[in-house]
Amino acid sequence: MKHSKNPIPGFLHNFEQYGDTYRAYLGGIQPMLVTKDPDIVRHVLQKNHRNYIKTPMIFEKLRRFLGNGLLTSEGPYWLQQRRLIQPGFHKQRLQALVEIMNQVIAETEPKGLVQAGESQAVDVYPMMMRLAFDLVTRSLFSTAVSAEKLELLSHSLTTIQAFLVQQIRQPYLNPWFKISGQLSKHIKLGKAADEILLKMIRNRRSSGASQEDLLQMLLDARYEDTGEGMTDQQLLEETNILITAGHETSANALSWIFYLLAKHPAKQALLRTELQEVLGTTQPTFAHLPRLRYTTQVIEEAMRLYPPAWVTDRQSAKADEIKGHQIPEGTMVVLAIYALHHDPKFWDKPEAFQPERFAPETRKQRISNYSYLPFGGGPRLCIGNSFAMMEMQLVLVHYLRKYRIELATEKSPELLPLVTLRPKNGVSIFFEEIA
Repeated sequence: MKHSKNPIPGFLHNFEQYGDTYRAYLGGIQPMLVTKDPDIVRHVLQKNHRNYIKTPMIFEKLRRFLGNGLLTSEGPYWLQQRRLIQPGFHKQRLQALVEIMNQVIAETEPKGLVQAGESQAVDVYPMMMRLAFDLVTRSLFSTAVSAEKLELLSHSLTTIQAFLVQQIRQPYLNPWFKISGQLSKHIKLGKAADEILLKMIRNRRSSGASQEDLLQMLLDARYEDTGEGMTDQQLLEETNILITAGHETSANALSWIFYLLAKHPAKQALLRTELQEVLGTTQPTFAHLPRLRYTTQVIEEAMRLYPPAWVTDRQSAKADEIKGHQIPEGTMVVLAIYALHHDPKFWDKPEAFQPERFAPETRKQRISNYSYLPFGGGPRLCIGNSFAMMEMQLVLVHYLRKYRIELATEKSPELLPLVTLRPKNGVSIFFEEIA
């Protein structure tokens, strides 16, 4: 099986030809079992999760740049860190971040979305990337981060991710990356970003000041057995993970949400009606968010159609058998989330944008277990899922209450599946200010 720059059509074609589970090789080297069977997905992520580790050929490369944080660690250390950090993402802790997020969204709204009463076509993808990056960095470091530092951090993350994707999809080039100096160049870039974060962490620790932000949560967390907190290096690694995992997934999801709402004005009108009924003209608070039910359904349906984490994988630590499929030790098991989210066996009219399918009264009957995985599943379910949902709700409140949006072109954005699912060439939108 060949994988092009967009492997999704290849996955879908192979599922049609070979069934819900088939064997393949990554880069002609790594044996894989590729599946969209919810039972196998649940087996790997939940029922027998201890036997399925993060794929070393992928995550060793991530560790080189991000360190040994929640996303990249394994075994007892991962469990220890998960237990340490999880309480910081409980809803009562997130409540303090709403005011920060509201402020960031208002401050970073681009000037000139509407000029002299006329809409200008705007690509919302870079707009959402910058906004999501500002949201996660300000939620971590509530004191303002300089524009220069933000730019360096953003550039480093984007450049390193593109390099990582190339390393993973074309593993035969890795010797060349080392010889040519590409590897050392990107390591140096990552270290420069690390120095910025380390300085911010050390400044906060030495200042003795306490802030209502995610960094403070990490600083205050204590291990149960020793009563001690994390070292500066551990704080750096967890901060790196939160920034990397926290901004691009939300930015992509928001870009696709804007696309879908612009394409479906009737759904957009329903969302705006809810905003008016729940909020009127008041600033959204944490207490308002559970009442934004249709807004939440829009987000959930958009992440079904365009899951930011469009695929995930594990590697078998020991031989296993799943529904008659023999899994030798060292096999990479690829969980095709995009294909699962578009499978007509589990979704009525799977290509249609129908937020109503996630209504509380119908979702339990219509949505099969492990057929919907926007934040993964099992013990390694994304720790920041509530944070992400909150920031997406607040962004939609700000923009959809203020603007009507429509597509600037009838052509649908192409899929660009890198580490996350991006809209290739962006999403061009007209903004019309609501009187």
